[in-house]
Parts: sequence; C-alpha cells; structure tokens
Amino acid sequence: MPTTTMTDSEILDLFHHGSSRERAFKLLVEKYQQKIYWHIRRMVTEHENANDVMQNTFIKIWKGLENFRSDSQLFTWMYRIATNECLNYLSQQKKHDTVSFDGTDHDSDDENLSPASYVRAESESIDPEKLLAKLQKAIELLPDRQKLVFNMRYYDEMPYEQISEILNTSVGALKASYFHAAQKIEKYLLSGD
Repeated sequence: MPTTTMTDSEILDLFHHGSSRERAFKLLVEKYQQKIYWHIRRMVTEHENANDVMQNTFIKIWKGLENFRSDSQLFTWMYRIATNECLNYLSQQKKHDTVSFDGTDHDSDDENLSPASYVRAESESIDPEKLLAKLQKAIELLPDRQKLVFNMRYYDEMPYEQISEILNTSVGALKASYFHAAQKIEKYLLSGD
C-alpha cells in the first residue's frame, strides 16, 4: 500500500504486529519526513544540523512509538518530539555561542519605525531574494519560543489549537507570542539594516 493512502491508525496497527514493525516505521518516516524536516530546518537553519536533529527525532519516535497512546494525533505527538529536539539543540548551541539575541525591545529601535524609514523602504527597489534573506534573518533573531510559534503558524499554517497541543501552552499565550514575533519581524524588515 502506498504511504500516502495509509492512515496513521493503519500504520500504528502495522507497527503493533511484531513482524511488521520496521516496515511500519519506514512508512511513517516516508509519510512525515519532509514535514518534520522543514519544521526542524526553519528552527535550526543549517541543513547538516537539521538532518542531525531530524535523525534524533526519529530515534525518539522509534523508541516511544510502542508506548504511544492515542490521546493526541500521531502527527501532533511527532511534532512535539521534533520541537523539543529543536529546543534542546538550540539550547546547546547557545551555550557555545558568545553572542545571542536576547529578544528584548530597545527604545533606540523606535527610530526604525519613523515615517522616514517607510519612505526609504518604499523608494528602494525591492529585490525578492534580499527580502527573503532579510526575513530569514529576522526570524533567526527571535527568541526560540517565538520562532517556533511563528514558523508553525506562518509556514506550516497550523491552527493555534494544534500548536497549543504541541507546545502545551494556551491559545491566548500563542496568539500573543505570534503577535510579538510578527511585530519584531516587521520592525526588522523596515529597518535600514
């Protein structure tokens, strides 16, 4: 049966039959590998590191799959594991980095939102590649939790309710986090940097 036509429950049933475990896991990886990879990649950004985090994610999924209770959707459970692996990786990286963005707003940044900055932004010709690179840089500067929420809502188009299940936080807190992330990104995009 092709992966795209198998439901999660069919894959789980296959997994719970001892002789077909590896086949079931392979089907699960094929079905979700790309989504999980891009979720990780938006957080980790470098391909090699994203692959390492993805490999760790699927190892944890393999180890925990037997004990998976269907309290949540399988994909939500897998996404939560990937998210935690991203946060662990980023936490370890911050210990090694000497300079990091603290995510606080500085009063001196308010001048970037002056009418002059809007005029300057509109008068310059817009290069889509530069704009995309600047967007990626703005996202990178966000605190980890805001980056996660922004990526899941903006890129993955997840409803707040699903993000709430994955991150185990309230919908209100997620909306506030997304709002603050979007404000910081907008401020960065409008700055002259």
